[in-house]
Amino acid sequence: VQLQASGGGLVQAGGSLRLSCSSSRRTASNNSMGWFRQAPGKEREVVAAINWNGGSVHYSDSVKGRFTISRDNRRGAVYLQMNNLKPEDTAVYYCAAGRSSGLVTTASLYPHWGQGTQVTVSS
Repeated sequence: VQLQASGGGLVQAGGSLRLSCSSSRRTASNNSMGWFRQAPGKEREVVAAINWNGGSVHYSDSVKGRFTISRDNRRGAVYLQMNNLKPEDTAVYYCAAGRSSGLVTTASLYPHWGQGTQVTVSS
């Protein structure tokens, strides 16, 4: 499975960005998907995750109420709508595809990763 993330960029605090992740195989459409981020000097952390049909989602406490994860299985895509961005959201954002259909929030359980897209929020 190859994943391609896009949509990052530079935005002012309070602004919005929408990240997209497309997969090369439809099998990813039947599995969990997640967005993770890694800031310089910090460990990779989960931002949001979604199960195979979108019925279960998870958000980290730091983004809850501001970010929304969604997916379109017909297109093999997952999205992350990010609103009210803060400087502390600055990081490289990665999408990941899992092996199971259930909700997965642990990075080590995701075998497939995209290349990452940079999000920079200025104050």
